[in-house]
Amino acid sequence: MTDVLLTHSYHLYYDPKQVRKMQPYPPLGTLYAAALLRERGFSVALFDSMLEDPERGFPEAVKQHHPRVVAIYEDSFNFLSKMCLTRMRQVAYGMIEAAKSSGATVLVHGSDSSDHVEEYLRQGADVVLLGEAEWTLLEFAESLLHDSGREPREILGLAFADRRSDRVHRTARRPLMTDLDVLPFPARDLVQMERYREAWKTAHGFFSLNAVASRGCPYRCNWCAKPIYGDSFHLRSAERVAEEMRVLKEKWDAEHLWFADDIFGLKARWVQELAEWVEQRQAAVPFKMQSRVDLMKQETVRALRRSGCAEVWMGVESGSQEILDAMEKGTRLGQVARARDNLRRSDIRACYFLQFGYPGETWADIQKTIQLLRETQPDDIGVSVSYPLPGTRFYERVRAQLGAKTNWDDSGDLAMMFKGGYTSEFYRALHDVLHAEVDVWTAGKAWPYSMQARKAPKRNSGADELRRMWARVEQLEKSCRNSEPTLLPVVACSLAPSC
Repeated sequence: MTDVLLTHSYHLYYDPKQVRKMQPYPPLGTLYAAALLRERGFSVALFDSMLEDPERGFPEAVKQHHPRVVAIYEDSFNFLSKMCLTRMRQVAYGMIEAAKSSGATVLVHGSDSSDHVEEYLRQGADVVLLGEAEWTLLEFAESLLHDSGREPREILGLAFADRRSDRVHRTARRPLMTDLDVLPFPARDLVQMERYREAWKTAHGFFSLNAVASRGCPYRCNWCAKPIYGDSFHLRSAERVAEEMRVLKEKWDAEHLWFADDIFGLKARWVQELAEWVEQRQAAVPFKMQSRVDLMKQETVRALRRSGCAEVWMGVESGSQEILDAMEKGTRLGQVARARDNLRRSDIRACYFLQFGYPGETWADIQKTIQLLRETQPDDIGVSVSYPLPGTRFYERVRAQLGAKTNWDDSGDLAMMFKGGYTSEFYRALHDVLHAEVDVWTAGKAWPYSMQARKAPKRNSGADELRRMWARVEQLEKSCRNSEPTLLPVVACSLAPSC
C-alpha cells in the first residue's frame, strides 16, 4: 500500500494542437509536491497523465498502489493547466470517481479547482488545496496518515464540505514561501523519462526538459489569472538554479531547457549572478523562457546569453498602445523594437505572444499589430484571443456575456467567449495567416532547437497562398463584424509593476 498517489489531469493526446507540436514536459508542480512528501518519509507513487491514457491507466494505477490518499495535483507551472480546459476537467472528475471507489481520500489542487471549489467537492473530492500547496498537502498527509494531532480545520489553505452546516469551509490562506530553496528538486525519477526523450527526439531531434527559477508575477495585466500565487514574486537563488541546470544536463542528458516561469529575468542583478554560477559550474544548456519587452535591456540580455538563453518569448500582445493601456500591460510600443534589437545582437531568438479580440480593439488596432510584426520581424509568434478567466478584472467586465461555454475545450479552440469586435471565424483566419507570414520570413534560418511543428512555405511558392489567406481575412473582416461589440474605456497605465 502506498501512502500517496499523485497525478494530474493534463493529457497531451486530448489536445490536438499540442499533439501537432509534440513538446511534452513532466509535471513540475506535481513532482515538487512528490519530492517534499518523500523527503518527509511518505511512500509516494505517480501516475503521469501527460503521455499515459488516464481513462485506462489511472484506475489501473489505483489498483496497483492501493493509495490511502490520492492527490490530483495539477502542474501550476504549465500554462495549459492554467487555461482550465474543459476536457481536462472531465479527466479530473473521472479520477476523483476512480479514486473514491477504491476508498482513498481524494485531494485536488490547481487553477480550475481553485476557481470551482464547490463543483469539485460535489464531484466527490474530499478536500481542495488552495494557493501554494506543497506544505498544505504535507500537513494534511501528516494529519491523516501519521496522526500529527492537527485537525483539517487547523491546516491553512484547505476547502472542504462542512457536514455540520452543509457549506464549504475554507481555512485561512497559507502564506506563500519566501525561501524556495527549502524545497528539494522535483522528483523526476518518478516519470518515465525515456518516453519523454523518445517523443522529443522523434519530433524534434533533441531532448528538452523543464525547470522554474521563480514563482508568480508582480505585474497586473487585467486579463491574467493568478489563482495560485496572486501578484507575488519569489526567486530561487541563482546558485540553486545553476545547480539544477547542471543536474538536468549531466544526469538527465537534457539538450535544451524550458524555464516555465511566469516571468524570467525580472531582477537584472539575479540574471548576472545566474550567468556567473552557470559558467562556474559549466552548466550552460540552451534554454527558452518568457519575459517582458521592458526587461530585455542590453546588460540583462548579454547575461542571459552567457547563461545559455537561446529564445525569449515576450508578451507583446498588441501593436496598439491604446489596447496595451486598456489591458493595463505597463509597456510601450517603442520597447518592442528595442527588445527585438537587443536580443538579435546577442543571437537570441525573439518571439512574441499576441492577443486579439480585447474589448475595444478595432480593425485599425489589428492593422497596427500587423505593421509592428512586419517592421520587427520576430522569429516566431503565438497567437491567441482574449480569454476571460475567473479572478481577473477582465472576466468581471465581460462576465454577463458568458454563456454555457466558459472554457476552451482544448488549447487550439480560439473561441470568443464574449462579444469582441469579430466572431471566432475571423480570429482563427487571422491566426493562420499571421503564422504563415512569419513562416515565410523565417524560412531558411537555421536553428538547431527549432520546435515549429508547422512547415514553413518556400518564399516563392508561398506568395500566392499568402495573398489568398489575406484576402479571406479582409473578406471576413466585413462579414464577421459584431454589430454591438464590447467597448471598454481605455485607461491610463503607468509603467510600474503594479500596472
